[in-house]
Amino acid sequence: MGTFLRMGIVLPLLLSLIVGCATKEWVQETLGTKEAQIDQRFVALEGRVGEEGRRIQGMGSEVKALQTSIGEIGEVAKVARERADTAVSKSDEVHSRLTRLWTTRFARSYAESFEVLFGFGRWNLSDAAQTSLRTLVNELKGNDKLAVELLGYTDPIGPREYNIQLSQRRVETVRRFLVENGVELWRIHAVGLGPNLDAEIPKEKKRRVTLKLTTSE
Repeated sequence: MGTFLRMGIVLPLLLSLIVGCATKEWVQETLGTKEAQIDQRFVALEGRVGEEGRRIQGMGSEVKALQTSIGEIGEVAKVARERADTAVSKSDEVHSRLTRLWTTRFARSYAESFEVLFGFGRWNLSDAAQTSLRTLVNELKGNDKLAVELLGYTDPIGPREYNIQLSQRRVETVRRFLVENGVELWRIHAVGLGPNLDAEIPKEKKRRVTLKLTTSE
């Protein structure tokens, strides 16, 4: 009886100890598992935070690069605007000059005129003609405001088309001589007019190039 009584007391105590140990182990195991899970979550969270930090840092670099690009674009736009303003200014200057030239295109006065004579059917220059033209060259070189008009003629003998071509050859001969001796081409205005039909002018006087010095007003 006493034995059963002791067992009745001891067994519950043993069971309590066993259960207590098992509970402690379970608690420790559970806590360990929870701690491991928390550590894993913390590590994962740290990883995400690091990724976000790197992403934000990358965005900062992109923003900085974008700001640099915007600054460069601003400089390019500034240069382009300055060039456009310069082009507009030059265009205005050219327009003003052309307007002035167009307005004064007929504002000329004749300073002097003389003639170079040719032989029948000829367009080469005689020695006398070359001497006269050298005098003209000196006048043109001495005054930049002077220009010269060349008007070529022939006598009425022969077909009209032939005479027009002959007058043009004579004009071209005179113009070539002037240019070869230093007169700018743009200062020479030339035209071959063909036969001179004025009955009061002798035929030998019709075979000529008339040179008229003009000056701009």
